[in-house]
Amino acid sequence: MTTTPERLPILRGDGYELTYLMLASLFIASLVACNLIFQKFFVVGIPLPGGGEYTFVQSVGILAYPLTFLVTDILSEVYGARRANLVVTAGLVASIFTTLLVEVSDATTSAGFGTDDATFHAVFGLSKIAVFASMMAYLVAQYVDIRLFHFWRRLTKGKHLWLRNNASTMTSQTLDTFVVLALLAAFGAAGITWEAVPSLFINGVLFKWLFALADTPFFYLSVGWLRRRFPEQCALLDEDPA
Repeated sequence: MTTTPERLPILRGDGYELTYLMLASLFIASLVACNLIFQKFFVVGIPLPGGGEYTFVQSVGILAYPLTFLVTDILSEVYGARRANLVVTAGLVASIFTTLLVEVSDATTSAGFGTDDATFHAVFGLSKIAVFASMMAYLVAQYVDIRLFHFWRRLTKGKHLWLRNNASTMTSQTLDTFVVLALLAAFGAAGITWEAVPSLFINGVLFKWLFALADTPFFYLSVGWLRRRFPEQCALLDEDPA
């Protein structure tokens, strides 16, 4: 006669680690998607108080990219700087692997059915310079974001969530925008010239700052919920936020 094995209880720490895994997955998926879809652009007009509107022209990749900063801020607050940096490093590895996989796939010859070579290359063919510039900007900005987040956290003694969330994100996104545009202009990639950099820089920074401000309520809701769900872990982290 066989007996059904007794189920092990789900420990509170298991949920803490599972949430970390889910946040890391969301971060990596958003980052990889940015590099795959960035070749499509869209136009959106924001109404101005005095009349008229300000027009943004942006890559669709920017829609997912601000989410990565929200996730790293949540990770920094609930899991600490070291584990947030680990997710950033994992994102870089995933991006490099995806880029290599796309390059190999693009180099193969179509079997004659399904998607043909020209269509596949038009959709997934990646500009190596553009991807390199994006990865370098990403690496600098995300590590700076985490460092600045904890700088403001220490300076305010753990108070003012809105300040460390927005101050770290806006500064690092400004740096990200400058680095990617400077590298593209330096290599003459994606049709970016030094003359076009100032307007593209202002356009990109304003758009990202709007996203940063808009995600503040979600940051508060996420951190508040996670702190209530995992009070023991967060209390330990407050004592040593490394």
